[in-house]
Amino acid sequence: MTDLHQRVLAWYDHYARVLPWREPSATPWAVLVSEFMLQQTPVARVLPVYEQWMLTWPTPAHLADASTGDAVRAWGRLGYPRRALRLHQVATVIVTHHGGQVPPSHADLRALPGVGDYTAAAVASFAFAQRHVVLDTNVRRVLARAVAGTELPASTLTKPERELAAALLPEDPTTAAGWAVAVMELGALVCTAGSPKCAACPISDLCAWRNSGYPAYDGPPRRAQAYAGTDRQCRGKLLHMLRETPGSVHRSQLDVVWSNAEQRHRCLASLVEDGLVARLAEDGYALP
Repeated sequence: MTDLHQRVLAWYDHYARVLPWREPSATPWAVLVSEFMLQQTPVARVLPVYEQWMLTWPTPAHLADASTGDAVRAWGRLGYPRRALRLHQVATVIVTHHGGQVPPSHADLRALPGVGDYTAAAVASFAFAQRHVVLDTNVRRVLARAVAGTELPASTLTKPERELAAALLPEDPTTAAGWAVAVMELGALVCTAGSPKCAACPISDLCAWRNSGYPAYDGPPRRAQAYAGTDRQCRGKLLHMLRETPGSVHRSQLDVVWSNAEQRHRCLASLVEDGLVARLAEDGYALP
C-alpha cells in the first residue's frame, strides 16, 4: 500500500462513526437495507427508520411476508418512497431465488430489482469483504481533489474516474473493502462539498487540489435540486396523509393537502401508477 492508503485507513480506524450496519454483527441484509436507505438521504435521518425497520423485518423473509403498504408506511418520510417498494421486491426475490440469503455474487446482486452498479459493489464490499470499485458522491469528491486536483468531480461518473478508482484499489480484498468505506467516510466527515476541513484531513499534504492552490470548479453549472412546490413535495404530502390515516382516505380529504388541483391530481395518479397507493371504490385511496 502507498502512504495515501495507510493514512486514510489509519484515520478511519480512529475517527469512523459507529453505525449499526458497520458492526461486526451486521448481516448482509442489514448492509443492503442501509444502502437502500442512504441513497440521497443523510445518516441522521436514516438511523431511526433503519433501526425500527430491522427490528420489524430482520431478514428478507420477514419483509417478503409483509405487504407493500407496510413497507411504504415504515419508510416514513425518508423520501423517494419507491425505494421501499424496490426493497420489498428485493426481499421477495431473495426468498424466491436465493434461499432467503443475500447473494454474495456481484452479478446476482446487480440483478436484484432496483440495485445498480454502486449498490451491488457496496454490498459485495461491505457485507462480503470483496474487492470492487465503490464510487459514491463522497468517494468521487475525495479522489477528484486528492488525486486529480479538481474541486469537484463531473456531474456524472466518467470513465477516467472509474479507471483512477480501480488503479487505487488495494489488491487484498479485505483491505480494498476497508479502503472503500474509509474514503467514503473521509468525504462525509472531512472532505465535504461546501466546507472541507483540510486542517483535519490525514492526507492534506498529499492533496493535489490543495497543493495547486484550491482552483475553483470550472465545469458545467451544478444546480441545487429544488423541492418546494415540486411534484416530489406534493407526492410526499399525499403519502404522509395516507400513512397517518387508518384505513382508506377519500379524495376530498386529500384535496386539503395540496391547493393546486391539477398538480394534486397528477401526483395522485402517478402514486397509483407507481404502486405506492391503491385506488379503491368511490374515490377512496389507501396504501397498497
